[in-house]
Amino acid sequence: MIGIIDYGMGNLYSLSKALERLGYSYEFVSQAERLKDYSGLILPGVGAFGDAIVNIRELGLEQAIKGYAASGRPILGICLGMQLLFEKSVEHGEHTGLGLLGGEVVRFCGDYKVPHMGWNQLMIKQKQPLLDGVQDGDYVYFVHSYHVLCQSDVLLATSDYHQEVTAIVNRDNVYGMQFHPEKSGETGMLLLRNFAVQCEGVLT
Repeated sequence: MIGIIDYGMGNLYSLSKALERLGYSYEFVSQAERLKDYSGLILPGVGAFGDAIVNIRELGLEQAIKGYAASGRPILGICLGMQLLFEKSVEHGEHTGLGLLGGEVVRFCGDYKVPHMGWNQLMIKQKQPLLDGVQDGDYVYFVHSYHVLCQSDVLLATSDYHQEVTAIVNRDNVYGMQFHPEKSGETGMLLLRNFAVQCEGVLT
């Protein structure tokens, strides 16, 4: 059973429907004490970093998410949810994130359209089970105005939007995707399935 963390700022409908199409059971969860009941967690997110981390803290979820990650069970952040996994963001002021991964979230800065919205290709940096079946050049769907600067050792894949853009990250059991896999066609569904496979057999 996969838990989708509901803190009031996630695109829950399309994500839950994607898991249904893959045949995986899920529940929405917003109670800190219940996170431990799941074999995997997904942290979605749409909106501003500061509002999101405030909601997470007001619901008492921050320490529960950190404790879950420390347990070794898989956790996946999607879009804003991926950004929340990092140490800080400068979106509308400076905000401290969950700190599960090292790095910071910054705004795109240049003479080009922001937000970055649309289909872009993945460039694979490291092979890992999450990427089984995914190829260099596969397209996924992005919608974001801020992006993550992080160390190369956590980068599984990047994309290009006038610069190298962090697309998929991983350290141990913590995973992140800047794009929306649930809106990314066959490649996105494959990535979600690969994450769900990581959750199979995990004891709660």
